[in-house]
Amino acid sequence: MAVEKEKSKFWSILENLYAGAKPDGESGYVNLIQKKRDYFTDFVKPKLEEYVNQRIRDFPEFEEELYNKLYTFFEPYFSDTGSVFFVKSYIYYKQYERIYTNEDVKLFWKTKDLYYIKSDVLIRSMKVELEEGYIFYFDASKVEHKQNNEKRELIYSFDKIDGNGKIVLKVEYSERGRQTKEDEIIKEVRKALGEEGKEFKSEHLRKAIQTFEKQMNVDYFIHRNLERFLKEQFNLWLSQYLLGHEEVNLPSDRINKLLALKDVAYRVIEVIARFEEELKRIWEKPRLVFNSNYVITLDRIANKGGLEIIKKLPRYEGWEDQVKEWIELGIIDEEPEELLDNDNLKKEYQFLPIDTKYFKDLEPEILSLFEDLDEELDGWLIKSENWQALNTILPRFKEKVQTIYIDPPFNKGDNADYYYETDYKDSTWATMLENRLRLARELLKDEGSIFVRCDYNGNWIVRPLMNEIFGEENFRNEIIIAKTKEFFKTMTHINKFSEETESLFFFSKTKNLVFNLIFRIKEKPSKYEPFLPVDDKNYEDFRIINGKKYPSPKGRKWGVKQEHIERLIREGRLVYERGKWYLITYMEPLKNVWIDYQGYSRTWKFPTENSEILLKRVIQSTSNEGDLVLDFFLGSGTTTATAQKLRRKWIGIEMGEHFYDVILPRMKKVLAYDKSGISKEKDVKEIYNEKNAGGFFKYYDLEQYEEILRNVEYNEESNKEFYEKMIENFKDVKFSELNPFLLDKRLAKAVKENEESIEVDLKELYPDKEVDLLESMANVLGKSWKEVKDINDKEKKVEFYRRILLW
Repeated sequence: MAVEKEKSKFWSILENLYAGAKPDGESGYVNLIQKKRDYFTDFVKPKLEEYVNQRIRDFPEFEEELYNKLYTFFEPYFSDTGSVFFVKSYIYYKQYERIYTNEDVKLFWKTKDLYYIKSDVLIRSMKVELEEGYIFYFDASKVEHKQNNEKRELIYSFDKIDGNGKIVLKVEYSERGRQTKEDEIIKEVRKALGEEGKEFKSEHLRKAIQTFEKQMNVDYFIHRNLERFLKEQFNLWLSQYLLGHEEVNLPSDRINKLLALKDVAYRVIEVIARFEEELKRIWEKPRLVFNSNYVITLDRIANKGGLEIIKKLPRYEGWEDQVKEWIELGIIDEEPEELLDNDNLKKEYQFLPIDTKYFKDLEPEILSLFEDLDEELDGWLIKSENWQALNTILPRFKEKVQTIYIDPPFNKGDNADYYYETDYKDSTWATMLENRLRLARELLKDEGSIFVRCDYNGNWIVRPLMNEIFGEENFRNEIIIAKTKEFFKTMTHINKFSEETESLFFFSKTKNLVFNLIFRIKEKPSKYEPFLPVDDKNYEDFRIINGKKYPSPKGRKWGVKQEHIERLIREGRLVYERGKWYLITYMEPLKNVWIDYQGYSRTWKFPTENSEILLKRVIQSTSNEGDLVLDFFLGSGTTTATAQKLRRKWIGIEMGEHFYDVILPRMKKVLAYDKSGISKEKDVKEIYNEKNAGGFFKYYDLEQYEEILRNVEYNEESNKEFYEKMIENFKDVKFSELNPFLLDKRLAKAVKENEESIEVDLKELYPDKEVDLLESMANVLGKSWKEVKDINDKEKKVEFYRRILLW
């Protein structure tokens, strides 16, 4: 009996923790957990039981102890989501020996070797009983879980009173600002309960909801090398066990039993790591491009000889929607009567931004005007979770980005009024950031730089992370920036000094960075003698001013070159007073304290909207016109808007729904001419103004991990046959490199074989989406749009399908 108890305990904990606690609702992760359980039932447990019986055949009395030791080792490493790491193992408290290198201390955290996927609530349907006698049942069976790490609120609605008198509430995630309508629920409950419901009040409803929402917040991870990690940890555990509990000189039969324990533990690790490796392959797989559109101003079309296209626009069905959008954005007041005047584009309409979503039939004709689209585009807006986006575009933009700016969600400990999760565990936040910074470094040019904004909640994590990834020798500055100039808000803080500043960590990729010194205008001009000291006390220096020679004082020399003299005089900055020449200075070099401007703005009513003047300094100091700027925590779109105004190319990545409600409208206004932000700056007016706006960019969605997981199925044999057929068409892929037991079940329909190769009908993969094959191929193959324009190139198509389908 004792043996069966230990066996049951081990297999139960392995199944429940390995597969993860099963939430209610519908999502790719719910589907994944079921596939994990299928894998456990069909493969893991029977194969391992068979191996255990074989391995301890000569000493069956060891079976009880073996299962006990397996349970003791494995139980602390599994989280509620089935992720494997230092969850509650006592060993992670003793990791100090791994922290030190030969030189110094390195940052260590318990989720260091993982991919961070998302945070969510482990939602389960549940019964809640109140002391007042009301019984609730929260039905979460149809909850559509979050795709990524976007912030979404749970909302509730009345469903029914069931046969047992329970008040059934339907649980959903909010979409597009929907909220729980408490008054309606109370009204419906009272009506349904009749006399019994007269005393039902809002406090009863809120109390029940609060009880339901105490369910656990969880983090989802994938281990980057699970087999190595667990084997390393098992060896540490076994050595601790031997040192703490065994005699130094063990008898041979005891050694054989412990070797059997190690062999069985290793086999368990290898089997469960097999599934984890499969998930890692899916996570690392590049993504397809969906629902792409272009925004282009009329002048760009006209300048390429597209006047005939412009003539067609008002005749299209989408014209009314396009005009309505322009009016709503405040670009025009009423519908244009005529866009052209004698076959010339009217100046007042030259910067009207056309969105090709309204003119899909015309889109190919517009694009045909451009021989090399990548060169013509000003930027790309990508709606996606950012790791997946960075990983997907990496082949195409590797070492092409000049400047990166990110303002990641601060680790505040509560979600406050933000569009993102902000209540991360420190280790989770560190992993989230580390994963993305490593990809960011690969995207940077050798001459490139990166800026990371954070506050006191995360600066102690950001700096060592940046040191590790970019190298401590490439640290440039910790720049101090002002949060806001709304000083009266500081009075609300209690028992501490209020925070008025945040940090901006500035690192370069190498020491050979592009750096342009930035000057700021002084509040009050200063006056000083333009001389510099020299060692030679007899040194005399001369300058010619207005035809007359002026020597420097003895032992000093002029600090202004002769060629600058006339310009300074014309500007009124070199003046003669009381027998001496003075230099008047209105500007001074910018240093690392940027508190003369606020770091946040309210122009677009976005809670964490960065100010354009901050981004202007970042972009101008580390890039030149035509360089590529990237922001993969785009927020309200300040980085891309500023980059467009400063004549840089740009890439912006954002996962929130405000991508369409805030960022896209903002960029359209920038193309039409946006007078807010840095548009008022004198140097910006020279390159971006009402007569010199316009632009051309692309925006699209990316396929997400969640979408792939929704359709994976587990089958050892039938999937193996399918993959073997696929491999015949991809001669450079070895079957041993693949784990064939997980398969996107739509592939069987999508893959069409022929005599020479294969074809893939992408419409079968995603029937409700428009797949942009050209953009997908360009990203995956690391080619330009021009290079993949000929989609009949069989070699390119086969390589593309291999990477996009075979993970």
